[in-house]
Amino acid sequence: MRILVLGDFHGKFQKKWEKIINKEKIDLLISNGDYLPFAYRKLWFKHCFGKDTGLWEVIGMKKYRKLVKDDLKSGEEVLKKMNKLPTLIFTVLGNIDWPMPDDVTEYISSNLKSKAKNNGPSFDKKENFAKIIKKYPKIKRIDYSFAKIGDYVFIGMRGHSFPGHVKSKPFRNHRKKLDKLFKKFKEENKNMRVIFVSHNVPYNTRLDKITSKKADKRVRGKHYGSKLARRIIDFYQPVLAIGGHIHESMGVQKLGKTLIVNPGAAHEGNGVIVEIDNERLKAKFVR
Repeated sequence: MRILVLGDFHGKFQKKWEKIINKEKIDLLISNGDYLPFAYRKLWFKHCFGKDTGLWEVIGMKKYRKLVKDDLKSGEEVLKKMNKLPTLIFTVLGNIDWPMPDDVTEYISSNLKSKAKNNGPSFDKKENFAKIIKKYPKIKRIDYSFAKIGDYVFIGMRGHSFPGHVKSKPFRNHRKKLDKLFKKFKEENKNMRVIFVSHNVPYNTRLDKITSKKADKRVRGKHYGSKLARRIIDFYQPVLAIGGHIHESMGVQKLGKTLIVNPGAAHEGNGVIVEIDNERLKAKFVR
């Protein structure tokens, strides 16, 4: 089986991916999410990062709502192009794809110790990207769910853009969901037939260090992968783990028996082709 791994599109889908799918005879496209451009990134980091403040409180609800709608529209343009590809697509949601409230709550309640007064305006919950994806039949979401192709099982995990707090209630809830799925496919995992897909890469690896000079000084030089993804990989050892989020740390790394792949950012023209032949895996980067 030949898998094209892409993620972190941020509003752009390059034409070359369709050519690569045809030329390389790709059987499946796996996406780790982040379809939206997050066009108001600088504003958010300036006014909201590390603070118990909603951007709408700073710039006003009208302007904020327009920014959100524009982002959703750009993200959907990526989906439209992907839905025309000659292959099936499995995806998880990224941290800026308007993930479900429980992902957001983990950040607010455990990182900022907020009383959740700023969970967001009601339209955020109605106009989220999860609902938009349902319009495109070739794109199947697998976050906290699974999908199968042949003998292989794909288990997914969304969001989680920072290491996380292992003692928080949301963290424990997400862990239980993933434990249940891996136990369901215990035999397949034993036979090296389970592939784990997360938006963020596992914590404290070569693939999760923030080195970009453009990154906020408060996180630059730190490991910012997901502790939940790390615990799942360490405990269950799936044959392959796919993640992204940290654009500059693209590459591959082994954790025990698991090959971890960070394809880099698709909007910058980066991706990975993974060939699986029984238990043998080969990863070839595409730039």
